[in-house]
Amino acid sequence: MSTNTKYEAVIGLEIHTQLKTKTKAYSGDEYIFGAKPNTKTSIITLGHPGTLPRSNKKVVEYAVKFGLAIGGKIRKINQYARKNYFYPDLPKGYQITQDTTPICNGGNIMIKDKNGKKKKINITRLHMEEDAGKNIHDIDPFNSLVDLNRAGVPLIELVTEPEISSADEAYQFVSEVRKLVKYLDISNGNMEEGSLRCDANISIRKKGDIKFGTKVEIKNMNSINNIKRAINFEIKRQTDLLINNQKIKHETRSYDAVSNITISMRHKEKANDYRYFPEPDLLPIKISKEDIERIKKNLPPLPNELQNKFLNNFKLNEYDTNVLIEDKNIALYFNELCEYTNNYKQAANFINGTVKSYLNENAISIKKLNINPKRISTIINLISNGKISNSIASNKIFPKMLKDTKTANEIAIENNWIKENDTDIIHNYIQQAISKYPEKKVEYQNGKKGLLGLFMGEVMKLSKGKADPKLANKLLILELEK
Repeated sequence: MSTNTKYEAVIGLEIHTQLKTKTKAYSGDEYIFGAKPNTKTSIITLGHPGTLPRSNKKVVEYAVKFGLAIGGKIRKINQYARKNYFYPDLPKGYQITQDTTPICNGGNIMIKDKNGKKKKINITRLHMEEDAGKNIHDIDPFNSLVDLNRAGVPLIELVTEPEISSADEAYQFVSEVRKLVKYLDISNGNMEEGSLRCDANISIRKKGDIKFGTKVEIKNMNSINNIKRAINFEIKRQTDLLINNQKIKHETRSYDAVSNITISMRHKEKANDYRYFPEPDLLPIKISKEDIERIKKNLPPLPNELQNKFLNNFKLNEYDTNVLIEDKNIALYFNELCEYTNNYKQAANFINGTVKSYLNENAISIKKLNINPKRISTIINLISNGKISNSIASNKIFPKMLKDTKTANEIAIENNWIKENDTDIIHNYIQQAISKYPEKKVEYQNGKKGLLGLFMGEVMKLSKGKADPKLANKLLILELEK
């Protein structure tokens, strides 16, 4: 990234999100990622003469969901439009989209600026459209191949205002959109499968200028990391051109992730003429106030809402909060867990540590965990009350709870794992530990205070993890310093 402080970047993003409906936007074809090429099509998808499209009600509902989640204004009367252009993967020769009547205008998504302060990125519009097929250039050395399975798959396109100032902010913004569509359960947000795709419009201007510089569009970015890398490269490329008194061309470029460069695809001397006109085969869609209220009422808890709750009500730090809300199901599980315990920090530690480690090792979602939040709370409450150690909780009790329906307390009592708080018993363990390493006691008294860990480890080993660590630590220091 350029370190030149004379210029600044102005970035706007266009994000296409593939909706996970059972059928396509305007036909009954299903879409399955990875299906055999050209097996998920029909005469409607292929635009055969005499066929008519039909609106998918779920697409409209999902678009309204997203619009409400970003605080946008939902349009009551929605007109479809034809966007005309020729490309091999567009079988009809046009795309059904929305032009002058997007389903949503306005709204915003919050990110953080370079100083860590909240920054609002305003949304220009959100509209519904259908996807094109896919051109494949790397299988046949002599021909390009076309797979039309994806043609007609429903999309929503989000267009931001040009208010993003850096690659880091763009990275955050796309991450927030991806998180939001997964929370709303309208898309899997998987960029590797093409479920979420991003184009970036970048221009450079002198700091303090109001007028925008020449805009360059970057396409073909297939991961959030690549979006960040591509924008950083393009900012530097354009800045270097201006420093050397060269002109920036108004063009579309692609990103080569292997070489980490952008490559010119086509120049834009004039705006594209897509000859938009109202789609004659689809009637306008009317969305009633009652429909909007019903969808709004059924919105799930959203990332920002849970983030505020975890930070302000549960007093968690930002790191714990961000780790928890990264996954919708984990965030909701934790939120329910906190109905049964008030030691929110301990609960966060256990979920982010022990539980997530188990989920990762077994490659499963927390929805598949056979311990509900109420049962997990019995572990948290035992730790909070000083009855068991974190080690016993994670390595002994949690594994046993995975295999039966007993509470943590029942398992701890049954296996004699409740902490020992008896001073005389702990003192006996301390005496045994010191007698095992008499020379280390002398070294400790001569200033090697780090040896305390050696003795504590021995005490916990002798007590089989049952000695109260705080009490044992206190008594051990007293004994060593005699």
